Amino acid sequence: MLSLESLLAFVVASVILALAPGPDNLFVLTQSALSGWRAGLLVTVGLCTGLIVHTFAVTFGVATLISTSTWAFSLLKFVGAGYLVYLAWLSFRAKPDAVVVGEKTGLSAAKLYRRGIIMNVTNPKVSIFFLAFLPQFADPARGSVTLQLLALGGMFILVTLVVFGGVAALASNLNRWFTQSRRGQRVLNRIAGAVFVGLAVKLATAKL
Repeated sequence: MLSLESLLAFVVASVILALAPGPDNLFVLTQSALSGWRAGLLVTVGLCTGLIVHTFAVTFGVATLISTSTWAFSLLKFVGAGYLVYLAWLSFRAKPDAVVVGEKTGLSAAKLYRRGIIMNVTNPKVSIFFLAFLPQFADPARGSVTLQLLALGGMFILVTLVVFGGVAALASNLNRWFTQSRRGQRVLNRIAGAVFVGLAVKLATAKL
């Protein structure tokens, strides 16, 4: 299996990548600021579930198809961009009373969890990233490459869960600050809508 040196190097690289500004941690930050820590954590768990899909895709070769097929890549990215536009629309039309102080949220746990999964799974660049990143730390001389890739994917998911959970906790402070007034709620909803539109444009214009 993996050597201790490779595992430590992988964990350090994963922490740095998880902390780097990107669509996923920005998505967690936005949801936490809108609806509190619990909402951000549920979205984080959804994103990590999506990473399980990408791990299996890379391990068993599906990611290779996405990285070499223009139509498969385009289909996934436009589905993802469309979903983000839908979230932006919901944010722009949300009433201030829909955002409340504390751990309560207008969305069910299942919907928040589902948002995270859809956000992650419909981003084909995650599969391509995994395809390029995970194999670098696998060593055929140390046993089954399949098991090593699955272990690396699991480790990356664990790191992501911890880092994004921290992002959710910090961002939830914005929720308590903004939800003290209806005006603050409107401002936060507009910001969230703009963020979702920006993420949608970024995803829709992504290229192989």
